[in-house]
Amino acid sequence: MGLQAIFFYLFAFVAVASAFMVISARNPVHSVLFLILVFFNAAGLFLLTGAEFLAMILLVVYIGAVAVLFLFVVMMLDIDFAELRSGVLQYAPIGILIGLIVAAELIVVIGGSVLTTDAARAITMPIPNPAERTNTAALGDVLYTNYVYFFQIAGLVLLVAMIGAIVLTLRHRTNIKRQDISRQVARTPATAVEVVKVKPGQGV
Repeated sequence: MGLQAIFFYLFAFVAVASAFMVISARNPVHSVLFLILVFFNAAGLFLLTGAEFLAMILLVVYIGAVAVLFLFVVMMLDIDFAELRSGVLQYAPIGILIGLIVAAELIVVIGGSVLTTDAARAITMPIPNPAERTNTAALGDVLYTNYVYFFQIAGLVLLVAMIGAIVLTLRHRTNIKRQDISRQVARTPATAVEVVKVKPGQGV
């Protein structure tokens, strides 16, 4: 057994064990920490396969943004998880149905790749000078040439989703002092300063 195989089994075992702990941990903060550990080991598996771009994306995007955001939300919001889990049984049939659908899709994908080995070769794109091109450069060439419009559309959809989330969660409170830039710029010394003459022995 080579060194690469040893690291593969190590990363795979820790990833599967951490994924099990994500759904079995009682503390939601521990679940998020185990999820971050899963992402780290998945990035190690991507590095072993030569997909360094996917490994860096997993570290930067999922661990640096998504998982940390989950952790902050869980720690800052006062969520009663016992109350949320009390009605989980009524959604069990829908969850089982979705699980069966996902399992059927995995069986079709894995079975199709085993039965028709030429399917993966049919969708691949030729890369000029593959020995001189890195994985990241080759992926960038394909993404920003053949799929540039889909890439831009995906970015537009994410922008619209971000604006929609901000609009839906924005709440204006009436008892909070807010800054009015136009009013501040239009102020003059006459309106900004008030001279009060105080008589001796009296307060303001």
